[in-house]
Amino acid sequence: MLSAESASVVRATLPAVTGALDEIASRFYATMFHDRPELLDGLFNRGNQASGAQRRALAGSIAAFAGALLDHPDTRPDALLERIAHKHVSVGITDDQYTIVHKYLFAAIADVLGDAVTAEVAAAWDEVYWLMAGALIAMEARLYHAAGLRPGQVWRRWTVVERRTETADVVSFVIRPSDGRPAPRARAGQYVSVRVLMPDGVRQLRQYSLSAAPGGELRRITVKRVAGTDGAPDGEVSNLLFGDVCRGDELTLSTPSGDIVLDDADDRAPVVLVSAGIGCTPLTGMLSHLAALGSTRRVLVLHADRSPAEHALRAETRELVERLPDARAVFWY
Repeated sequence: MLSAESASVVRATLPAVTGALDEIASRFYATMFHDRPELLDGLFNRGNQASGAQRRALAGSIAAFAGALLDHPDTRPDALLERIAHKHVSVGITDDQYTIVHKYLFAAIADVLGDAVTAEVAAAWDEVYWLMAGALIAMEARLYHAAGLRPGQVWRRWTVVERRTETADVVSFVIRPSDGRPAPRARAGQYVSVRVLMPDGVRQLRQYSLSAAPGGELRRITVKRVAGTDGAPDGEVSNLLFGDVCRGDELTLSTPSGDIVLDDADDRAPVVLVSAGIGCTPLTGMLSHLAALGSTRRVLVLHADRSPAEHALRAETRELVERLPDARAVFWY
């Protein structure tokens, strides 16, 4: 874990580093994408880059990891990193990319903090970075191995066998592997990354939850087209999928990922599923899985939406609840 010498330096400098992380992250991404523009093609979400969401995610993860090391020096914060590792696997991150990030991140730290980054400070934060990177690399290696995949080789072509309109702004796609091989194993609650070629020739990724029970050879994702607000543009991937993809078309999907899943180990524990808006999709997948199993668990579904007409998968949710012997649903509009 973090050495005593580095812990002392990190504790003293964490407030300053945290306060400058937005600026550090902005400098980091700008320089990295200038030098390595290929990383914007099929890896980073340029919508999140434009909104600043990616920068905030980086800032939060580094600060949280450093804080966890200081608060619990004898324990590696695996729970904190598990969600990041799953997301990395879903987009095909490989070990060598951590070295690229390190190069540009530490150059940005030095640029922003200037003379405050002494050799001692640089060494301490370098130790933090590689502890975090090493933990993520190990987790991701295990996830790739469990999926039977080589690192980064997560993509397969899937054929749309059904397109279903759920609401005025939401569609579902039922899909099957195009190569005829078995569908990869998935757990209820997981998601896939969908990679699409945009009109300007750049590939973009977005994550969509599996919205039906993940058994058999078919999978389903449910997509809401995102309308721009407060000057932000419309969601480019969601609108392309909503407007252009039809039955018979092919989509490129990653292996299923995600650490928030329905636990089948305790088949007697009650289940509470809480969602709002399009956030219902992973929970509908969990509910569908419970119904497919003929579960006798006590289930409570709580969902809030703008109106019944905008509630995606509403009728299906009611039907699934009715199939379970000890389940009920409450909706708010």
